[in-house]
Amino acid sequence: MTPSERLDLTFAALADPTRRAIIARLASGEASVSELAQPFAMSQPAISKHLKVLEHAGLISRSREAQKRPCKIEAARLQEANQWLERYSAFWNASLDRLELMLGEDAARPAAPKRAPRKPKR
Repeated sequence: MTPSERLDLTFAALADPTRRAIIARLASGEASVSELAQPFAMSQPAISKHLKVLEHAGLISRSREAQKRPCKIEAARLQEANQWLERYSAFWNASLDRLELMLGEDAARPAAPKRAPRKPKR
């Protein structure tokens, strides 16, 4: 799989708010499917489908430990996505810094003198 394909899978998986919430929960440690399902108003099979998407994207892994199958976050794919975003973050920060500088220079210039309104010709 190419780096571009991995990023596509990562961002597609993270596009869903339920999956982002699952990732946020797993950031604090491993959890079983039933533990991950608790805060959501959806069935365990629905949560399992979300977990499969996250697992396919490489964002989580599930161990084969007995029947629990605890899930844990896999940081490598998140790191790849973060590195990709950081490149664009640097670009936008530089652009915004230039804009701020231009606006500051514009505000520092004296205002043009106001002209008296013209009288209409008769």
